[in-house]
Amino acid sequence: MRLVTFQDSAKRSRIGALRDDGQVVDLTTACALYLREVEDEPAFYALAEVRVPPNMRAFFEGGDRSLGTARAALRYASEQQPPVTGPSGEPLLYPREAVTLKAPIIPKKFFHTAGNFREHHEEAQKSGFSHPVLPWIVFFQNVDAIIGDGEPVVYPQHLTQELDYELELAVVIKKAGKHFSAAEAADYIGGYVIFNDITARDIQRREMKSGVFSFCKGIDTFCPLGPWIVTADQVPDPHNLAMELRVNGQPRQRSHSSKMSVKIPEIIAHYSAMGYSAGDVVSTGTVSGVAAFSGDPQAWYLKPGDVMECEIENIGVLRNPVIAWEQAYGRKPPEIGAAAHEG
Repeated sequence: MRLVTFQDSAKRSRIGALRDDGQVVDLTTACALYLREVEDEPAFYALAEVRVPPNMRAFFEGGDRSLGTARAALRYASEQQPPVTGPSGEPLLYPREAVTLKAPIIPKKFFHTAGNFREHHEEAQKSGFSHPVLPWIVFFQNVDAIIGDGEPVVYPQHLTQELDYELELAVVIKKAGKHFSAAEAADYIGGYVIFNDITARDIQRREMKSGVFSFCKGIDTFCPLGPWIVTADQVPDPHNLAMELRVNGQPRQRSHSSKMSVKIPEIIAHYSAMGYSAGDVVSTGTVSGVAAFSGDPQAWYLKPGDVMECEIENIGVLRNPVIAWEQAYGRKPPEIGAAAHEG
């Protein structure tokens, strides 16, 4: 399944599955229909809200039972002759253009892996970057900075002049757990999603003088995630996926998930010592081709008007424009102290 979070015309937040024909199936409503028609369940609406709740994190908290029920409901709804509606005649199918896709999930925790592709470390060395970029570098992303497909990344020109992109494959955890092995990790993988790790490089260089970085990647809108979650059963080998990031249609990053230094089961197991909640997200590191380590960084850094496209084979394409701060907020940026720019 390709799992989406969407808003309908009434601005209600729902979860759904995107079909190959472009229709979005409201999974909670489909579940209610399935429970009434197939399982003869009298409390079909109440039970549907429990088994397939209209919130992606709550849905993953249901584990394999929720995933299994959603698949059965999706299959049943897709087998019916149109027009297909919910038990009370409410909408069940939506054309994709009739809904607004949002970030597919807002996790409780977003585990961030850096330095997992050796090619990224090698390009950093060649460019004279201040620190090695190698496993295991881990930190937590600011989940309030998450945006979805089509939503703009806001360029805070009062904070940075070196806005960069980083294409990454991310993993969605499907159940809570801690202290498990790489051999057990597959039981915790619910699906895969595209992540664009927007980074203010000038801020990052200042932060890394202390050996840490966080603010440079956690500013509002710096965390595009989407466009949907592809469930694990639809991705037979996550280490066999072509990856490409384009800016204004021009390829900037082009690589392959097989080039990870540390594979996904090891990453998931390693972080399990911190404990997972259902719906947590784990990134796996970016590939070579970022602006900062190119031959002409100033020409490649992002600017208002740019459009980024992050594509991962079998997952999809995550698109986000870059807009000016004034365009986003309708006013001039706030004044900040000189200390914020001191190195």
